Amino acid sequence: MKLHIKNGRLIDPASGTDAQQDLFIADGKVVATGKAPDGFAATRTVDASGMVVMPGLVDLSARLREPGYEYKATLESEMQAAMQGGVTSLVCPPDTDPVLDEPGLVEMLKHRAKTLNQANVYPLGALTAGLKGEALTEMAELTEAGCIGFSQAEVPVANTTVLMRALQYANTFGYTVWLRPQDPHLGRGGIAHSGPVASRLGLPGVPVAAETIALHTIFELMRVTGARVHLCRMSSAAGLALVRAAKKEGLPVSCDVGVHHVHLTDVDIGFFDPNARMTPPLRAQRDRDAIREALLDGTVDAICSDHTPVDDDEKLLPFGEASPGATGLELLLPLVLKWADEGAERSPQGLATALAKVTSDAARVAGLAGGRLAPGSAADICVFDPAARWRVDANALASQGKHTPFRGYEMSGQVKMTIVAGHIAFER
Repeated sequence: MKLHIKNGRLIDPASGTDAQQDLFIADGKVVATGKAPDGFAATRTVDASGMVVMPGLVDLSARLREPGYEYKATLESEMQAAMQGGVTSLVCPPDTDPVLDEPGLVEMLKHRAKTLNQANVYPLGALTAGLKGEALTEMAELTEAGCIGFSQAEVPVANTTVLMRALQYANTFGYTVWLRPQDPHLGRGGIAHSGPVASRLGLPGVPVAAETIALHTIFELMRVTGARVHLCRMSSAAGLALVRAAKKEGLPVSCDVGVHHVHLTDVDIGFFDPNARMTPPLRAQRDRDAIREALLDGTVDAICSDHTPVDDDEKLLPFGEASPGATGLELLLPLVLKWADEGAERSPQGLATALAKVTSDAARVAGLAGGRLAPGSAADICVFDPAARWRVDANALASQGKHTPFRGYEMSGQVKMTIVAGHIAFER
């Protein structure tokens, strides 16, 4: 199919483009912007007047729940949610059941995703067998099967020797290790940020030190091994200060934050709202403010949805018993736009700066070629109406996970069309 998208505001953060330009697509690729190439005859012309045309979103943390947790969500439902959210590339943690620690499981997941002909799925392989933190997985075989990196998901490696050997091995072959910094002992059993709110509600806390102590260990091992590490879902001001210093030192480190942490604090737990139970926990206002500042100064490389669909049986429980997590694929773009409205305008490029965190910058972190609209790149496109306002209705979400702390909120920005590899995968 040859597509001509006309009259839209074309934003391509990778090239610094932000102007009214037409976009031309053929054979699954972007063939030109601005002026049509010689001999181009569109199969379909899309009028994007009043719309923003941008690269499809790249989400660095989206649990699709397959294999093993189909009662929480299915690949079909979550891929449809991605399409409705304009997300064309998904990085999936390995904490499925069974864990993604064998090539056959990775190949099966990628085959299932490919048959749906929707978003691109990029699995992370387990760093250790069964995520038990004991024996290393066959990283080379998992890479051949399609893994783009290796992760422990939410299970920290308690044995520092094992973590060092994993980083040594990863560095030898140029693999990236994705780690969420959390001390395996400090804060164990905690469910909320250690502070006045948790004390008042009588909730066991997770101190900021659980993040910073883990960061000190990771950075020291990086100095010893030379390995590249991506830090997943940073949550604290103190932790971000350490990352900033590590980057200044020249360590090969990158990091992301969950979109919920860009907006919410521990106060949003309210009266024990289980929808606000997250991992890592929502922290204090100073931490949220530090996250926003770190996004603007480049300390934080990307924003992810941290999409974690949870079913009613595990969410509609007292706060301490509810499973952590929230749906995020369909809310990632409007929440990034909300942040842009509230603070990213301090950046010289405004909206483009915000959108880079979920397109080109996220793709760079994951080592992917997407997130850009340069001629020759894959035609993964999101077209959205920045002026459209809509209310978050759980029943209207495509994701099987209906739980979000933003339920009932009014959002600005609605995806009108999602294009993957040149074919229209979703149209509103």
